Amino acid sequence: MKTFFSFLFMLITQLISAQNIPLYVGTYNGENSEGIYYYDFNTKTGELTNQKLAIKTTNPSFIAYSENRKFIYAVSEASDGSLVSAYAVNKNGTLSLINSATTNGKGPCHVQLNKAGTKVVVSNYVGGTVSLHTVKKNGSINNAFQVMNHNTDSVKSHAHSAKFLNNDLFVADLGRDFLAHYVEKDNQFVLKENYTMAAGAGPRHFEISKNGDYIYVINELNSTVSVLKSNGKNYSNIQNIGTLRADYEGKNACADIHLSKDEAFLYGSNRGENSIVVFKRNTKNGTLEKIQNISVEGDWPRNFTLSPNGDFLLVANRRSSNISIYYVDKTSGKLTYKNSIEAPIPVCLLF
Repeated sequence: MKTFFSFLFMLITQLISAQNIPLYVGTYNGENSEGIYYYDFNTKTGELTNQKLAIKTTNPSFIAYSENRKFIYAVSEASDGSLVSAYAVNKNGTLSLINSATTNGKGPCHVQLNKAGTKVVVSNYVGGTVSLHTVKKNGSINNAFQVMNHNTDSVKSHAHSAKFLNNDLFVADLGRDFLAHYVEKDNQFVLKENYTMAAGAGPRHFEISKNGDYIYVINELNSTVSVLKSNGKNYSNIQNIGTLRADYEGKNACADIHLSKDEAFLYGSNRGENSIVVFKRNTKNGTLEKIQNISVEGDWPRNFTLSPNGDFLLVANRRSSNISIYYVDKTSGKLTYKNSIEAPIPVCLLF
């Protein structure tokens, strides 16, 4: 009998372990917050457990995986110099520093890799520059091979995020109210077009549909999402839609944006209203219909993410130091609050 129960316990343990995947959390340093944290996330129950410090580092406010998931890259907003760092992912979930490089600008707030894992792009919010680096096979980062400076004599740039699409690069500039579109020529990125938003909109983050036909830009300052449609060469704005409840009258600053895996729904975060907005997406023409605003059960949702299986949505609430977890109805797209856990100043969630 004892042998049977031992076997049963082992079987249950293995089953739970198989359901667990790692979640890494980028933070700002502060009381009880020292760097990048690791959690086990149960893909069946939505539970977060086994929190541990993956690596001690300065203000890793945005983190990203390499395509092979062997490396994690993080920006570091440091008073003595802004850095982007490469880390090796260890078997026990901790991280080991490989190397760091300067981001060539103050206030780095976003980092992203191309699909091949050969290039890293860093957006510097305070400096208004975009720093491009090549990556070696061992994951290490080279010094920048190109630095783009969006500042002009009259307008201050605030580069806030950048993403690759095949051989193209897009950059959201909150300070200059445009989404820049670069194309690669002779190992350099050359400006093709600036797609302008409304004056004072403040484009922050964006999502690109899988086929590249649509780009969804969340605007921090006027609480809207701008929908851009491709004509095969360039993009044009086909819709601007608000992110807030009709009766909300307070201040707000939008933050993050994500498409569901089937691209039938779009989600965005509101800091101020402190909500996640849910849009139903017309998959034929790309337009959006707002269907839900739900409380984040916390304060100042900087970043959020969908679990890889699409069953859950997790929100990092910076000011209230908690991560809120929601069930996702894959048919309607709507969210139902599950629970929340305390977390050390979370600002970026990475599956």
